[in-house]
Amino acid sequence: MYKNKTNHGRNNICGYKIKEIRLNLPEKTSQRKLANMLQLAGLDIDKNAIQRIESGKRFVTDIELKAIAHVLNVQYQDLLDF
Repeated sequence: MYKNKTNHGRNNICGYKIKEIRLNLPEKTSQRKLANMLQLAGLDIDKNAIQRIESGKRFVTDIELKAIAHVLNVQYQDLLDF
């Protein structure tokens, strides 16, 4: 049977990488700043959604994953490697 959660009970596998990349950006980037960057890129998302994604409490759509990868300047596949 297919499971919708990881073995650790998370709703996504990209949250860890998103947080890691965000924290390692050259300019300090808060969750709010990342949400603002995504909004400028056309994705309607707020700071609370970023927090829930990074903590694994929220599912991430393919549209969101593509936009996040774009603003973080990485390939979307990089966000799925864990």
